[in-house]
Amino acid sequence: MEPMLVPLWLKIAYGAFVPFLIVVYWREYGPSNFLWLSDVALFLTAAAVIFEIPLLASMPAVGVLPLELVWTVDFIIGGKLGLTSYMFQSKYPLWLRAISLFHLALPPTILWLLYKFGYDERAFAAQLALMIVVLSVCFLFTARHLNINWVFGPGEKPQKALQPFLYFACLFAFNAFCVMVPMHYALKWLF
Repeated sequence: MEPMLVPLWLKIAYGAFVPFLIVVYWREYGPSNFLWLSDVALFLTAAAVIFEIPLLASMPAVGVLPLELVWTVDFIIGGKLGLTSYMFQSKYPLWLRAISLFHLALPPTILWLLYKFGYDERAFAAQLALMIVVLSVCFLFTARHLNINWVFGPGEKPQKALQPFLYFACLFAFNAFCVMVPMHYALKWLF
């Protein structure tokens, strides 16, 4: 039997936290909330931690890690960039906002998993396919006012400058070419 690469305490932490988050978020925000790329990254990371699958650790690394790092910076500076402004709004109970602190745990967990497992180069294609599906579902089937993954405009509100499909295509191209491609090569080099 091979020794575990991931400590049992981390497996228990992710194994307990993720079901708790699912129950709370489903009740408070509804199932569409799980379409956020950050939530998808959390689920992939939890599966990578529990089952020790390098591909599942590499997918959020190539697709979401830079965005999570920007979330972390925005949180530290008090939501000035707008990504974490909800964390400072009293309309949401403090306990509910505290659950979103999982964003702070994702980058170090993902980087540590890459250190342990290495970077699985198949992650680029797998994450790209997943992103196509998730963003398309958000664009086609979610309410515009929710603006999940900013598929209708940057920030909380839909944009009006471009035709919706053109904006969506630009968003997808930005994620693919400005986030994923550079991360893929950086992760190949680093890990």
